Order: sequence, then structure tokens, then C-alpha cells
Amino acid sequence: MDRGTERDGAVAEHAVSGRIPLAVVVVDREGLVSHWSSGARRLFGATKEEAIGRPAVDLLPVSGALPEDDDISPYGAYSAYDGLGHDLETSLDGRLYYPAAGRARLTVPERDRVDVLWWAYPLVGPGPERMLVLGADVGRLQQDDRDDDSGYERVAPGFALHTDFPGAEELAHRLPEILPSMSVDESARIVGQILELGYPVLEFSQNDRVPVTPDWGVPRRVERRARRERAARAAAQGLPLAQEEADDVEDLEYAAVRERLEFLNEVSGRIGTSLDLAQTIIEVSRAVVPRFTDVAGTYLREQVVAGEGFSEGVPDTTTMWHRVALEHTDEPGRWEDVVPVGEAMPFPAHTPFFQCMTTGEPVLVPRISEQMGHAIASQFEKRDIRPLITNRSMLVVPLKARSVVLGFMILLRHPERVEFNDMDRVTGAELAARAGLVLDNARMYTYQESVAETLQDSMLPHIPPRMAGCDIATRYLPGTLLGRVGGDWFDSVKLPGARTALVVGDVMGHGLNSAAMMGQLRTAVQTMAALDLPPAQLLRNLDDLAQRLGDSYLATCLYAVYDPIASELQIANAGHIPPVLVRADDGRSELLDLPTGAPIGVGGVPFEAVRVRVEPGDRLVMCTDGLVEVRGEDIGVGLATLCESAAHPAASMDDACDTIIRALNTRGGRKDDVALLMARLNGIEPQDVAEWRIALDPAEVGRARAAVREQLHEWRLAGLAEPAELMVSELVTNAVRHSHGRPVELRLVRGDTLLCEVDDDDHELPTLLSAGPQDEAGRGLRVVSTLAREWGTSRRNAGKTVWFELTLPRR
Repeated sequence: MDRGTERDGAVAEHAVSGRIPLAVVVVDREGLVSHWSSGARRLFGATKEEAIGRPAVDLLPVSGALPEDDDISPYGAYSAYDGLGHDLETSLDGRLYYPAAGRARLTVPERDRVDVLWWAYPLVGPGPERMLVLGADVGRLQQDDRDDDSGYERVAPGFALHTDFPGAEELAHRLPEILPSMSVDESARIVGQILELGYPVLEFSQNDRVPVTPDWGVPRRVERRARRERAARAAAQGLPLAQEEADDVEDLEYAAVRERLEFLNEVSGRIGTSLDLAQTIIEVSRAVVPRFTDVAGTYLREQVVAGEGFSEGVPDTTTMWHRVALEHTDEPGRWEDVVPVGEAMPFPAHTPFFQCMTTGEPVLVPRISEQMGHAIASQFEKRDIRPLITNRSMLVVPLKARSVVLGFMILLRHPERVEFNDMDRVTGAELAARAGLVLDNARMYTYQESVAETLQDSMLPHIPPRMAGCDIATRYLPGTLLGRVGGDWFDSVKLPGARTALVVGDVMGHGLNSAAMMGQLRTAVQTMAALDLPPAQLLRNLDDLAQRLGDSYLATCLYAVYDPIASELQIANAGHIPPVLVRADDGRSELLDLPTGAPIGVGGVPFEAVRVRVEPGDRLVMCTDGLVEVRGEDIGVGLATLCESAAHPAASMDDACDTIIRALNTRGGRKDDVALLMARLNGIEPQDVAEWRIALDPAEVGRARAAVREQLHEWRLAGLAEPAELMVSELVTNAVRHSHGRPVELRLVRGDTLLCEVDDDDHELPTLLSAGPQDEAGRGLRVVSTLAREWGTSRRNAGKTVWFELTLPRR
């Protein structure tokens, strides 16, 4: 045995105290040996040829009870058992489906009696193997530790790669599954340390934990030696043995308390690694199985699962509880088929579960009787759960935080395992208190995140896919980690003259404040766009507003106005990344060269607008920097990828957006939220536009009606002529009456709808009035409001525009 071995940095962290060869035996589903390692031959005497195919129990002849006073007494609970130990015999017979450990004394040819420590692990998979049994010679431990005061507290098996077991390599990689308390890193460390030995070994150390512990009261060797020394002193001084026995009891109680405290500390370190509620639930369930219990079912209030708030009152028989997790060591599917995760149910008042959730205190049932099993099973319609619970020991612990019961855990131990006791009740209560606090933190985070996302979603506009002369598609992606709630937004606004304003903005920072500021800026942009302000002037006004709102209000913004009749874009930039224009004729894409400008909120910086000629079919792509910027990477790489992916042919606008998202969002490191707006600039053909100038003469109103009627007949829209004439008559009459000298302009545009606009040089916007029977005015807009699909007014530099739309007939 190689003692005190320390190799490389990995060994230094967990000092390995010793190694002992292990026997490896694999038992199939019939209880017959399917693998018998060379270590098993050395330990038990039988050769591989003699062992394969024989019942495992026949190859492990028991020679009698173990001595009471033994150096390796962590497994003292089994020391008086005259046999293999109930768990091992039950495992080999196929009646036990959870990890177990113990100790036995065997008769071995040519070696008399051999004391053996053993571990049994169920194997899950399609093959015939059902149970892995590891055995180690206790004598080797005694021989090498006779005068050692290192105080070994744990004995844990490790499994090497180089063994004659056919599935050894796969088994080594599955160590964390077979040894439930072992992490992946610990597994790799053990395999790396024992690789040179070429066969399975036993590793024992002060630092490593036994994955299955048959008895909670595990004294350390130094404590046992101290008791022997006290006993010797007592004998020399003539003290009564009862006092020494009392000291032993005190030592055992101290060891048991220390064991529980270490267990709680370990559990605390394993739960709460994230604020994700589902992940937290899984961590809590797996932390207690199989070390503390064999079955753990977790139930939470319906509102907790839904991420909603709820009254802090005491639950009652109408409270719905969702089964959110189920962890167990039984054969796969045994529990899941009967009590599936996701089921919701109330609990009657006579059950221990109701008692636990109403009192907020643990409920201990040492053994579930037939009568109690029947009462519990009566809650489950058409399912008999009595075979799963009867004769098991049960502990129900509340999951509560800040005196509010969020849920509870049902813990069950197999009938063969020691019952829960009062100390377990205390341990379970402390475990539940820690788990409840972690769950409540995750619940509150989930709730607040839901509120923030709801707020942000309510602020994001629902943009119609078609505007005058263009098609629009958008995408919004919440950020990761701290960036889940941010201030990115997009928008489109209908403008006079069949034009459309396209907006993308990004408020600096994350969280509710950024989302709230985003809502304020978006509303301001919509308001100023409705005034038909030029892009540069709009950003100037937005900058002034941000400064009035506070010094910390900073944002970038890209504002573009598309005129489908003039085939022109007018764009201004406030510190934002430039847009991409994809040309329809050759598929070429380019970043538009715009004056960058300063972010909104800096103040005192001029903004400039640029006019860009476009052709029908060109696509404009606008996004926030969260899509193209990755920490540690030059933003130019992201912009180049954006250009390349935007130029990729796509069957639809949605497909084109998805192509961009796939190309850029698959890169690691994105934390910011993302807003993406794509517009296909279809344009409006000249033959779909008709314009007239109307002199300021009431007689010209009739000419306007006639012109509209004639144009609609030419466009084969005669069915719209009557309502269109009537509304044009009202609007032109008002315009002629209120104009100050400039002729009235009348325009019809045939697109997805029939748009009619009337312009005059009066800046006062008309309002919808309630005209009485005797009133001479106020009926014009009432007529328009009644007949039009949609109508509105807006100011322009030279006056105002009043417009209406009619739905085109289906062709």
C-alpha cells in the first residue's frame, strides 16, 4: 500500500491517506455472478471460472459474528449481525434498489476468516448487469494503521480504468452517478491517482465522504483510541465501568451531532447555486438522496410554481400543491408512473402533510401502518400507492421562509433502513429551513423577473407587418444573466404622405430603470414623429427631453423616415451603430455611412440627417449593439457578420430575421438584450398616386369630387367612389374655408389601402365635435369618423394634413 501519496496539485487538495485493492463483483438480474475480478479472486479465494454463473451469495460464506471492539468500527451497526448484512443479502436477491454499504466476516480457503467492508450499487441500463459490489479487506486497513493517529473518518471506494471488467472505462466515467455524493472533479481525481495500479482500489481519507453510510453515529479512530485509553486509566484507578460507558455514550452522541452538522453544511453548499427556481428544486431534492433518505418528494404552492404572489395566510384544504420534484433510489419508473411530477392536488385535514403545512413544523411517522397507508392512498384516484409507502419511515418537513409555508418535502426510508428519529426530525427541520430560504430567494427573483419582463413586453410595440410601401419584421431577445431586462426598443410610426418612420433605440444600462426610461423615450419619439419633425430635429428634441429627465439618462437612437413615393430614406443617428442596406438588384449589403452623433442625453451636440436613394425591394436592417457586440471581440467582427447574414437570400422577412439571429446569437458571451427591425422597401409606383391642387374657391369642391370619382373608376375601385367623394367633399370644404392663401393639395394613394390626404396652410388641427340639430358646423369630421377605416390629422412645416383610409375590396 502506498501511504501518504501526494502527486501533482490535485492530490494536495485532498490528501490521500492510503489505498487498498478492491474486489469487484457484478451480479446480473438473476442474482448470478457475471464478473469476478482478480481482486475478488485474491480476497475470496474462488477463481473466475469457479465464480461466473454461480449465485453470488454462495461465493460469500459467512463465518460468524464480527468482534464488538474493532479498529474499523464505523460500520459497528452491523458488527453483531451473523451474516452478510441484511442490505447486501437483499441487494443480491434483487429486492433492494438503492446504494448500500456494510461489513461481514467470511470464511476463505487457506486464509481462515476475512473481515470485509462492502459497497453495493445498482446499475441502470439495458444490459443484464444489475448490481456492482465492491469489497475490501479490513485486515489491510488494520495492519497499516495500527499505530497511526491520523483520525480517519471516512472510507470511500474508487474505481480504476485499467481493470479486467469489460465496462470498466464506462463505469469510471459514471462514478458521479454510482457514488451519489461524488462530484465530477472528485471522480477524475480518484481515477487519475489510481490509474497506475491497474486495478480497483479503496481510498480512505479524512476529507472524502462515504456515498452510502449505514449508521449515522460514526466515531473517529482517534476518539475510539481515546476511549480505550480512558478505559485503561479507569481500570488502573479503580473507577466503575459504568462511568466509562457513559463517556462512550457521550462520545457517540457528539459524533452523531457532528455528522449531522457536517451533512447540513454540505447540503447548504450544494443548494442555491443559481436563482433559477427549477434548478433550485432539483438541487434540494438531490442533496438528501440517498444519504439522508431514500425517497424525496417536493411539493410547492400553486402560486409559487406560477411565479405569482399569494396571501401569507395559513394553507387550507383547498390549497393546491404541485409535485415539482421526485428523487428516489428505487428501480426507474416505479414512482414516476404512480406519482408523476407536475401533478397538482389538495391534501385533506387528516393527513400528516396537512398537519405539516398548517403548523409549519416537521411531522415524524416512524412507520407508516397499513391503516395510515390506506388513508394516504385514498387521495390518489385509480392509483394504489400503498406498496410504495407502507412500512416505510416517513418525515414530512415544511419548506418555509419568513414564517410563510412555500411547500413541503415528503422523505421516506426503505423498511430495511433505520427509522427516522427525533434527531433526524431536528436535522430535517434545519435542512428544510435552509432549503426554504433558498427557494424563496429563487421565487422572489423569478417573480420580480416576471414583473420586469411583463413591463418591458408591454412597452414594446406590436408593429403591423405591412405599412405604406414597406413590409416590416422585428425580433426582440432578452439579455442573459443581469441583462435579462434592458432598454432596447424598436418602433414604426405612420407619417403623412404615405411615409413611415422606423426607429431603433438602446437605453444604456439594464434593469427596471432602463426599461422605464425606454418607455418614456419611445412615447416621446411617437409624439414627435406624429408632428412630422425632421429626423435631426426630432433627435435634438429627444436629447433635450432626456436632459430634463435626469443626468443619468443616456441612450442611442437611430431614426429613419422612408418615403415610398420619392424612393428615399432620410436618416439621423444619435450614437447608434449604423444600419445595413441590402440592395435588391445585386444582393450587395453595406453599412450606411452616417454622421454618428452623440448619444441622447449628452446635450449640446448637433445632429445631422442624410438622404439615401433606395430602389423597390431594398432592405433596411436596424439593430442594437447587443446583437453584434461580444465581450473580448472587436465590434467590427460582429458588424461584418451582420452585413453578410443580412445579404443571405430568404423566403420571407421572418426567415431573413431568423438568419441574422442564428448567425450572430450563437456566438458565446452575449449578455445584452437585442432589438432587430428589418424593413423591405417596396415603394409605391407613380401610377398608384394621383395629386391635384385645389384653388381657394368653394366651387372647386365639386371639381375635387369629380376628380376622385374618375380616378377611382380608372383604378377599378368604383365601389369606393361614393364614400370617398363624400369624405373628400367635407375635408376639401374645410381646407378651402380655413386656408390663408396657399392652394389646397389633394392626393390619393393606392397601396394596401386607399389613402386620401388633404393639405392646407392652416396650423390649427381640427377636432371631432358633437354637433347639435341646430349647429351649422362640426359634422364633417363626424362623417369621416363614421365612414373611414382610419383617419387622423398631423402638423407639417407648412400647415397641416387631414387624412383617411378606406379598405380595398378583395380581388
